[in-house]
Formats: sequence, structure tokens, C-alpha cells
Amino acid sequence: MKISSVKEKGFRPYGRVLPLDVAGFVETIKARPAVKKGEVVYEPSVQEFEDLPLYQELKDKTYGEQAIEFGHCSGWNEKLNAVEYHRSSEIDIAATDLYLILGRQQDIDYETNTYDTSKMEVFFVPAGTAVELYATTLHYAPCGKEGQEFRCGVVLPKGTNEELREKPGQQAEDRLLFADNKWLIAHKESGLDRDGAWIGLQGENIELC
Repeated sequence: MKISSVKEKGFRPYGRVLPLDVAGFVETIKARPAVKKGEVVYEPSVQEFEDLPLYQELKDKTYGEQAIEFGHCSGWNEKLNAVEYHRSSEIDIAATDLYLILGRQQDIDYETNTYDTSKMEVFFVPAGTAVELYATTLHYAPCGKEGQEFRCGVVLPKGTNEELREKPGQQAEDRLLFADNKWLIAHKESGLDRDGAWIGLQGENIELC
């Protein structure tokens, strides 16, 4: 697939690069142990990150004093597997070079709750770059560059991705509700149906080798 940069105009429908000093965060997450090869780890809230001055800046300025969580998604990944979206922007902070595979919520067919993966685009995020992904941007776990481990800070409204308190309904978009403030559509090759995810990605399970 064609790979563009988040610094190019083509990224504008999906998000924007933020002028944040992330050096302290990059140093902190790189000091953590490596993720076991072949695995991806997501932690919604990490105290080490939330003790950084960057956390307060993100809370007060980027999210307008809204309560937030500062965690990370790190590990080894080369496939799309699923797409998710939130009712809020997500801030991703690349501590290593990484790729994001992105799409638009507007292209979901809500009559069948399906999405065609051929509509997705790939963007390179250089290490030390913070990006805002808009609420309508479909995304999932980043991919590492050239098969390497990726490390990515993830900032969202507090409580996002936590377990639902009530079982979601079975009508229309309700079927996609997978966690607190998280709607998800998975590919049949992902194995996420075992966790109750809706299988609705049509086309190739995009892989970056």
C-alpha cells in the first residue's frame, strides 16, 4: 500500500500533528521492559505517564480540562485486524517510528455494520511525534516499522476502553459497542470474535511487512 506521512495534507481528514514536547514521555516509556515478541499490550492508564508535566498540559489544554487517561499501546504488529472509533479524539504519541492504518467512520455501512478495508490509508508517524485522531477516524493498534517493536502513548477521556457496565443492545450500531466509549468492527482473521467482537470488516486484512 502507499504510505504517506502524517505531516502531509492527506492526513488532514483524519487528524493533525500537535506541537507538544514529548521528550520526557519518550524517555519514560523507552525505559520500560520490551513487550514479549509477537504480543501487543494496551494499558489505558499508567501512573508513570500521568505523573509527567505532559499529562497536565494534555488535560488542561488539549482536552479543555476534561478528565483523561494516559496509557500506551506497545508491542509487535503488522496487521489491521480491526477498526475502532470513539465519541472523542484520541491522542497518539509515537515513541518509536510507527504506522497507523486509518479510515473514516462515514464509510461504514450501518445497514449491515460492515466496512470495506480498501478504503483505508497508511500513515507514517516518526518517533517523537504527537497526533490527534479525530473522533470519526477509524484506527486500531499501530504497526511497527520494518517488523520492529512499536511504542505509542494513548490519551483518551477517562474511562474509555473500560468494561461496559451493561450488555450492549443488538440493534444497529449497538452491536459494535465493545467497551466504554469504544465501537469496534473486526476482521474474520483476527480471532476477536472469541471476545464478542462484531465481524464486519470486508476485504483484505491489511498487512504491512
